[in-house]
Amino acid sequence: MRVLLAVYTVVFAVGLLQKYPCGETHWSNESVRYAKMCYSDVPYLYTGRGFAEQHWPYADSFGRYDAMEYPVLISYVAWGASKITALMPSGPSQAVRAATPVANLWGLPGMSKEVNTYFLVTALLLFVCGIGAVLFLAGASPGRPWDAMAFALSPVLMVSALVNWDLLAVLFTAGALWAWARGRPMLAGVMVGLGVAAKLYPLFLLGAFLVDVLRRRRPDLWGRAVVGAAGAWVVANLPALLSGAAAWKVFWTFNSGRGADLGSLWLVADQLGLHSDAHRINVVSGAVFGLACVAILALGLSAPQRPRVAQIAFLVVAAFLVVNKVYSPQYVLWLLPLAVLARPRWRDLLIWQACELAYFAAVWIYLGGWLAPSSGDDPTAYQLAIVVRVLGELYLMALVVRDVRQGWSAGFDDPDSVDLDPVERRRREPDPDVDLVAGGGHVDA
Repeated sequence: MRVLLAVYTVVFAVGLLQKYPCGETHWSNESVRYAKMCYSDVPYLYTGRGFAEQHWPYADSFGRYDAMEYPVLISYVAWGASKITALMPSGPSQAVRAATPVANLWGLPGMSKEVNTYFLVTALLLFVCGIGAVLFLAGASPGRPWDAMAFALSPVLMVSALVNWDLLAVLFTAGALWAWARGRPMLAGVMVGLGVAAKLYPLFLLGAFLVDVLRRRRPDLWGRAVVGAAGAWVVANLPALLSGAAAWKVFWTFNSGRGADLGSLWLVADQLGLHSDAHRINVVSGAVFGLACVAILALGLSAPQRPRVAQIAFLVVAAFLVVNKVYSPQYVLWLLPLAVLARPRWRDLLIWQACELAYFAAVWIYLGGWLAPSSGDDPTAYQLAIVVRVLGELYLMALVVRDVRQGWSAGFDDPDSVDLDPVERRRREPDPDVDLVAGGGHVDA
């Protein structure tokens, strides 16, 4: 465990250093932002969403600030980081800030330094989230703690960890996998609920849990997980709902009204002349994703042996990202903890991540204007990068499907050794005395 945590710490530190060019130029140099690929959403929302004025994200700002377009836990963490930053301010007084137009806040004396402080505070909080994710992943596959090394040493973790707050959802995703493997379905559900309060995708873990309980003929376990998830999500959302229901709804309305956006196959189709409005994209992508979920359910139920929860969860989340109408650079983190447990083979994980890194580089070049249609350049290179990213995900999905269909003949552990509740695990454990007599074995001194 010490080795895993040490490796993760080094990787995260290198990722933080990768953001240095943007921090050195106070996040205001567009050429540096995209040429050095050091962009992060964190500093811009410090002034853009009112955190520089200690504004609660769900309080009425009377039009001064836009509402946070993220789920509630991200808003809470962003607000909490601003409270910590307020303990070491370098900008002007709150009265001066309140009297300054939002667009001019960044230019106030000392504010650029304070923005960097806020970014570093947020980075520290996300570092702790990653620590928790490593600990959970190391225990999510009993007998295989080293599978977590593929997460701790991941290249995509290095470059994507600080683009947004997604490590918060990764923490709860890993926690849900750990709790389920340890036979604690209610806790697993709580982790899912908290994860959904940070990003929507952890909800798909309930589908993986469903396949698992159907194979084990234990539907009561799934019921406990659903109750835990619903309860945790409601509790997490209550402060936002009670203090500003209108602002709370922004996340849902923002995403439903979004059209073809960065990184998606829908954007490729749009740039090639096959235009679709937001409603059509929602309907078609939802239908395709629904069919994919049905196929994954059939795969899980017909497999020779019970699949790992991480395998089914990876397939569902990957299918969602393939057909989704946006793919931000940090979305690769959604797949990472699932992938390292679903297919713990370094070669395949690195092939997939190479495709993701190709897209990561291309998106910043595209946003920098070097590949954008508005500059008169051909966006074909960016479109190819999107296709490469999707092919990389499909490649790993195909391998996971093959593993499930072959019933663990690829050399994985017996799935009956994991994901069992303590009572069932004890029931299935052999009696050593009986085994010794029956098998004529002996015990070495």
